[in-house]
Amino acid sequence: MSLKIYLNILKTGIYLSFISVFLVFTNLLFPYITSKQIAFNILVEVLMIFWLALVVKYPEVRPKKSFITYGLAAFFAALLGSSIFGVDFNLSFWGDIERMLGWFHIFHFFLYYLIIITVFRNLKDWRNLFIVSIVAAGIVSLYSLFKIPYSTIGNTAYVSGYVIFNIYFALILFFRRRDEEKIKRQDWLISALYLAVAFIMLLVMRQTNTRGAYVGLGVSFLLFFILQVLYSQSKRIKIYSFSAMALGIILISLIFIFPQSKLVTGTPVLNTITQISAKAVTFQTRLISWKAAWKDLPNHILLGTGYGNFAISFDKYFDPKFYSYTPTETYFDRAHNNLVDIASTGGLISLLTYLSILIAAGYYLVKGKRQNKISTNEFILLVCLLVAYFIQNLAVFDSLVTYISLMLTLGYLYWLVNPVKSGSAGAKQFNGVNGSEAEEFVTGSGLTNKDLAVLAIAGLIFLSVAYQYNIKPLKMLDGTIKGQMKFAQGDIAGGVEEYKKALSYETGLDRDSRASLVNAVNARQYNLLSLDKVKAKQIADYAISLAEQNVKLNSRDSMMQMQLAQTLNTAASINTDDPSKFSFYADRALQAIDESIKASLGRVTTYFSKAQIYITMNDKDKALEILKYAAGLNENYAEAACYLARVAIYLKDEITGYQAMDKCLDLNGGTYLNPVDLIKIALGHYNEKKDLTHMLILCERWAVLEPNNFQPWVNLSLLYEQAGNKEKARESARKAGELDSSLRAAVEGFIKKLGGE
Repeated sequence: MSLKIYLNILKTGIYLSFISVFLVFTNLLFPYITSKQIAFNILVEVLMIFWLALVVKYPEVRPKKSFITYGLAAFFAALLGSSIFGVDFNLSFWGDIERMLGWFHIFHFFLYYLIIITVFRNLKDWRNLFIVSIVAAGIVSLYSLFKIPYSTIGNTAYVSGYVIFNIYFALILFFRRRDEEKIKRQDWLISALYLAVAFIMLLVMRQTNTRGAYVGLGVSFLLFFILQVLYSQSKRIKIYSFSAMALGIILISLIFIFPQSKLVTGTPVLNTITQISAKAVTFQTRLISWKAAWKDLPNHILLGTGYGNFAISFDKYFDPKFYSYTPTETYFDRAHNNLVDIASTGGLISLLTYLSILIAAGYYLVKGKRQNKISTNEFILLVCLLVAYFIQNLAVFDSLVTYISLMLTLGYLYWLVNPVKSGSAGAKQFNGVNGSEAEEFVTGSGLTNKDLAVLAIAGLIFLSVAYQYNIKPLKMLDGTIKGQMKFAQGDIAGGVEEYKKALSYETGLDRDSRASLVNAVNARQYNLLSLDKVKAKQIADYAISLAEQNVKLNSRDSMMQMQLAQTLNTAASINTDDPSKFSFYADRALQAIDESIKASLGRVTTYFSKAQIYITMNDKDKALEILKYAAGLNENYAEAACYLARVAIYLKDEITGYQAMDKCLDLNGGTYLNPVDLIKIALGHYNEKKDLTHMLILCERWAVLEPNNFQPWVNLSLLYEQAGNKEKARESARKAGELDSSLRAAVEGFIKKLGGE
């Protein structure tokens, strides 16, 4: 095939890659992630068939030497080395379904970069590519503005990072066209459209409210004006830029000086900016995770724990103080800081190679500007874009949309300093700065034997990869959802059969599918007991086999060990009719939970599972001992006190139980209390003590657990009356009347008695 045909095929493929940002297949597990990454992988693998044929037949189009390319290659090589020598190769290489950031997946972005720098060879090519990118980002932005903040991406932080890149892509096109208009005096409408799209994307930042993105974009805008003051040849632009810079600094200062003003609190963007503080909950929890990474770094300083294995360090040095900031999202599989994440999981080698990419980009920016290959405006915009990206990633990590955009940015910089020269790559003629005119291609011949050989061999390899490592996982993910649907319908046996079909594909991503079945079985222990005994035991044994497979991947994984322990405990509960099997499963459950605790000594909730195992074994004293210890790890953690209260009351240790219950309620832990029977028992205790405050909390929880029961509302109306809160007493009485029409006359009399209305 001719060079032109190869280039057109590959360009079209790159354009089609932007469709991936819209894909959300609801029949897949984690559809916002898996739909995009698998489709992107398959497309890149198909394109690589043609790319290899292209560079074999036309060696003159092969990528030129570049420190950016070397940096990227070194980075991915370092991550691969880290994966091989890390604690969990499966997680490093394949990743998990929730992120799809295993080495196999992210390496596709490097291949994507190679295709881009090979086939986008002039300004027209790059203009078209940027237009496709900002159109896709524009649609994502509109969906975010008018439908749902996380748009088709699934995460507001990812949306923010994506629009930052495309705001700058739009500005690059705007300044490029503005410079052209000075010469050609073309219509200004297209330039205005670029600014309009950039403005729409800027509005998205208000929807996503991502503080890291605000800081990154804000600093980059400030830097933009600073660089304009330093580099612009226009005195007027220097003055305007200095004024804008000064105004921006003053406004930001005023926002922090008067954070409680009506203007600031009433404006979401300004209010979010004031929340950028070291005292913010999200910052404190991330600081705990960063400290854990720092403590563990000396243990694996060169290659890290293994790419993607941040949870190992986080669990090992988990600080129970974490629960004082938030009781949720206590499992960090990522550091939420790209540098910390890379250093911790990939070691200093990976971190240095990553930084080498940015250093190479900076080198070429400076070199290109000095050689007049890069205009002042493009130099400033690209510097600001990379700074915004870098700062934003100090609070998050890369995703598919930012990886794609980063490869575009690096590819564009590569082209700026490596313009196609006259006569190269089969071109008959070439005119203009940086390839501003399209190349004219030699017609070339049809498919030669060499073409066919390369296409056949590459096709066989990449199509096999596509089927084995993308199509099969796609089928597994679809089957997993079918299994979950069966479980949701109460068909446990049917759900297990669907899972068996899904897992029969034996993919590298099976870990999460196995874990979801294990969790589903453990959450339905009582449902299992209602099944045929033989069938229930078979299901439990199957779940154990899956949990064991996950543990084999990494015996130091606290969560996987805990899931195994819970599954063994479930099996013990089912085998109470067989003392030997009961002891066998219970003893193994204790061993597994001890391994889980060993991997994360400070994780309070793991001790809950150990206590449950002791309860199954009817060892009440040890169960309470474990829960008292767990509650002592963080005295301000409400769930630990509530769990201790629930178990102690259940085990008839009322002194311990109500001491813990007092603490549970004082820490506003009512939401952790269930079932209703426990609440009724506790209400009896506090009624004897005439403890109105605690009774109110318990009745409010009762009303949540049984929303269609009038009784808690009747109790609440009487309690609020005693507390002197007539308004809430009236509301509660009305709610009771709505739930039971026979109470309406009594409700009216009660409200009348309250008076004041």
